[in-house]
Amino acid sequence: MIVRLLAEPFDPWQTVQAHQREHLAPGSYGATALFVGTMRDFNQGDTVRGMTLEHYPGMTERYLEDISRQAAARWDILDSLICHRVGPLRPDDPIVLVAVWSAHRAAAFDASRWLMEELKSRAPFWKKEVTAAGERWVENT
Repeated sequence: MIVRLLAEPFDPWQTVQAHQREHLAPGSYGATALFVGTMRDFNQGDTVRGMTLEHYPGMTERYLEDISRQAAARWDILDSLICHRVGPLRPDDPIVLVAVWSAHRAAAFDASRWLMEELKSRAPFWKKEVTAAGERWVENT
């Protein structure tokens, strides 16, 4: 179970392939469930030009590691990976990658969805968007 906070852009597809090569034995998994969230150029009816994601160093990593452990205890999964950007972002930049490997699809799907919902609703991240009207903080959804 690996968690990474990244200040630089990343390619989620290359990240998944590298993780599989380095951490999973060939043939050891039958399912990989992936979620990739990217920055969109609109929110709340406005065009968004950019965004800054802030976090509380140490606390954010611990929270993501904790939910990774909870998912492993709750579902029969082999491994999980959470990568999340922090700092400045532009539209189309990948923000988050959640990947889960298991022997069967149900566990991978269920754990992946739960991890993403927990991350989105409770992880200590703060978003500041840049619009034509200026900057604004975004409420958690």
